[in-house]
Amino acid sequence: MGSRSQENHETKKEEPDPTLEEIAEMPPRQRKYETRKKERKVVRRIVLIVVATLAVLGTILGVTFYNFVQGALQPRDAEDSQLVQVNIPSGSSNKEIGDILENDNVIVSGLVFNYWTKFNNVDGFQSGYYQMSPDMTLDEISTLLQAGGTAEPQAIADAKIVIPEGNDIASIADIIETSTEGAITADDFLAVMNDDAYFQKVLALYPQMLTSASEAEGVRYRLEGYLFPATYDYYADTTTAEGLADQMVAAMYETLSPYFESIQNQGYTVQQFLTLASLVEREGVTAEDRANIAQVFINRINAGMALQSDISILYALGVHKEVVTYDDLEVDSPYNLYTNTGYGPGPFDSPGLASIEATLNPTANDYYYFVADVDTGDVYFAETYEEHQQLVEEYVNN
Repeated sequence: MGSRSQENHETKKEEPDPTLEEIAEMPPRQRKYETRKKERKVVRRIVLIVVATLAVLGTILGVTFYNFVQGALQPRDAEDSQLVQVNIPSGSSNKEIGDILENDNVIVSGLVFNYWTKFNNVDGFQSGYYQMSPDMTLDEISTLLQAGGTAEPQAIADAKIVIPEGNDIASIADIIETSTEGAITADDFLAVMNDDAYFQKVLALYPQMLTSASEAEGVRYRLEGYLFPATYDYYADTTTAEGLADQMVAAMYETLSPYFESIQNQGYTVQQFLTLASLVEREGVTAEDRANIAQVFINRINAGMALQSDISILYALGVHKEVVTYDDLEVDSPYNLYTNTGYGPGPFDSPGLASIEATLNPTANDYYYFVADVDTGDVYFAETYEEHQQLVEEYVNN
């Protein structure tokens, strides 16, 4: 009996749906049943088609939106350096600023700009007139907006010279040459930096800031660390290498002026303070890490320990590279803070405001060592050398 049932099951075929003509000839009750059955099948097919279509459209829209956001995070036109004047009214929100930048064809999307500032905790934008170009990155635009604009519209500059935080004088000279398309060469700017008559001029203007720099021995450039990282206007007819240097030194003085008393009260000369801030600038990324790293350096100074920052080795060598070797640590230079205790001759780069404030307001801790994960950039701190070695083994050597 079991095999016969299986045979019946296997040979049973689904009967085809009746045609509309066949349904029309059926008795009313059966006709109504078959009609509803047919309608349900049609509905199911329509639903399946709609769902499949929506899934395809959703995928297409998702990819399209992702590509749009990725594009909006890049400069609007990397080849267009033509400056436009942008007016940011007082009290403008980040969303309103984004809309203004989009309408002035500086960025791709005001909406993406607004969310980018939220995700990156970027704020402190100021009102005023700005000169921007479509080849500027969101970081460069934000830095410009944080620095503040002018009260009145200015003549359109021929170029913007963007000096990011953490650049030394040699790198700044290269940036100037590139930004001015060679009109002001790196050698032109370095000549100003090496000109003692120029240093004496700015020393007379800003003695409170530059006296300790004038007394430092063994420095490569007396103004290393004193050129504030910001965005500067370049006018082909009037801007000179010395004029740019004037602006940068003046900007650093304006930035440091509110802190001179605190710097003195904490027992630093300005030269020593900017040296620490320049190390903090290059060693830390987040505000939390910078404040902890600043305290580590202070702890080591107070304990009479060498600061042992790789940044000092790279500066002493005059190179930029990812890995510092044991042979590099033996470089004969007053800037080598592995073999020399104390602060060394002076700063190693130009620190930004965030690093200046972190150095003034470090986070109290008992750490003497720190190491950064080579993959994630996360910084790990230790009180003892043994703990530090374990962290190095875990996050660097492995």
